[in-house]
Amino acid sequence: MTVPSLSPAAGEPPARGWSRRRVLSGGAAVAVGAAVPAAGSAAAAPAAVEAGAAAFPAVSIRPHDARYRDLVSGANQRWTARPESVRLVSSGEQVREAVQQAVDAGKRLTVRGGGHCYEDFVFNDAVETVLDLSEMNGVRYDERFHAFEVQGGATLTDVYERLYKAYGVVVPGGVCYSVGVGGHVSGGGWGMLCRRDGLVVDHLYAVEVVVVDARRKARVVVATREEDDPLRELWWAHTGGGGGNFGVVTRYWFRSPGATGGTPGSLLPRPPAEVLLSAVSWPWEQLTERSFTRLVRNYGAWHEAHATAGGPYDGLVANLSLSHRSHGQIGLLTQMDATSPNARELLDSFLRAVSDGVGAPRGAVTEAMGEHGPMPEFATPQRLPWLQATRYLGVTNSVLVDPTLRGDHKSAYQRRNLPERQIATIHRHLTRTDFANPNAMVLLSSYGAAVNSVPRTATASVHRDSAFKLLYQAYWHSAAEDAANTAWLREVYEETYAETGGVPLSGADTDGCYVNYPDIDLNDPARNRSGVPWSTLYYGENYPRLQQVKATWDPTDFFRHGQSVRLPER
Repeated sequence: MTVPSLSPAAGEPPARGWSRRRVLSGGAAVAVGAAVPAAGSAAAAPAAVEAGAAAFPAVSIRPHDARYRDLVSGANQRWTARPESVRLVSSGEQVREAVQQAVDAGKRLTVRGGGHCYEDFVFNDAVETVLDLSEMNGVRYDERFHAFEVQGGATLTDVYERLYKAYGVVVPGGVCYSVGVGGHVSGGGWGMLCRRDGLVVDHLYAVEVVVVDARRKARVVVATREEDDPLRELWWAHTGGGGGNFGVVTRYWFRSPGATGGTPGSLLPRPPAEVLLSAVSWPWEQLTERSFTRLVRNYGAWHEAHATAGGPYDGLVANLSLSHRSHGQIGLLTQMDATSPNARELLDSFLRAVSDGVGAPRGAVTEAMGEHGPMPEFATPQRLPWLQATRYLGVTNSVLVDPTLRGDHKSAYQRRNLPERQIATIHRHLTRTDFANPNAMVLLSSYGAAVNSVPRTATASVHRDSAFKLLYQAYWHSAAEDAANTAWLREVYEETYAETGGVPLSGADTDGCYVNYPDIDLNDPARNRSGVPWSTLYYGENYPRLQQVKATWDPTDFFRHGQSVRLPER
């Protein structure tokens, strides 16, 4: 086959990035940045990358269609849209065609993967075309890349089930089964194996993206982490640079750095064969402010002491749910690698350390706890096969899987333990009598260990020296409750970080915010009084580099939303 020459126009990526290898597949120009090692060879290049076969013709769903209402909102019912159409696609070429049509018509386009975006970046009043990737959910081993290919619309359950059952491996992603990989991976991605195996992007080998060049032409490009790949910066931007910034991700490929085995099962981490699950609670009615402070300080002190990798607790992750007093309980969910030496003894020691001096009795979780249902059977740690435990945690989180809820969220990374003044602020808002919502909480989650073994600039995920992180959140059902819940969340968050302008600045104790928990309030100088922009809170010193990637790969700013990476000022 003769491949026509595709010369880049002014403002496009460097010419060598378009000239290494090109192929026309269904009309899509696919640029591959670098030679990719095949099994057993560090220098062999695979066959040309294909854009992907279509499972069905692209479908345009318009307002008169009965399916329309189910496709114009995500998991957060605060955000809905009235686009002219929802484009349901099944291949990379269909994505390219849909993007090109939106470009040619001057239509605002957004992209839906799993639908779990916390803000209105997908569903808003300005959007005219929603590109729905949910049917692009394939997961397979790609011999050409010697890596695992995951389509951009796959959910975490698609990935976990296929990788583990077919190959015995895993990527260390999140908990909720229905979260889409498109935004989860591009924002960094963390989960219950993060302290053992790092972030999901630490295993990202390549990414296929539909981009729009300076000539307003949609193209399909593939960028890898190979050092000599001229497109490597585009790969780097997708290791924590956030979703919706540079193009439409149609495929990811995963292979751990340094993996040299000749079989698929040697290319990614193997999850523990078994894990220990523990779920315990403390009754609010028996918690004084002093005992509450002791509990939170115990949790923080333990994580601060175990923030570096290489210790016996790398396989432990624990979420402390500080629910509003109206809930009745504070809960602690812990997963421990059961194959670690003395795993049960280590878990028991951790539970003792968190409980030490609290005074209130530790019991079972008898109410829905944060994002999970009651778990009384785990008051005594139970040993489960890894996949069974993952399924259990993924589908029993009644909040995250409820498609009728409304919500709001804020975040912080914690380098050191919470000061007592901040704990007192959190306690005061959790015990307020003028506000009651059992689904309002501050969730403390394990971080560090393997996550912290990667340099801050090696990936776009800059937060590489934190011990744990915080998610401030509330869920509710009615629009009439919006004002009370958002006000409560703003008050607890801004008062907690009052000394730094209402946000967790990068400093001795805190280190900004998690981009996958987007918070549009960070843009508002009335709410973020620090003078530090939202982009620094999310990306730190990596933001200027992300802006350069934006200028190279999305020079017309076609892909944009309320907190998208901005083009650099000229």
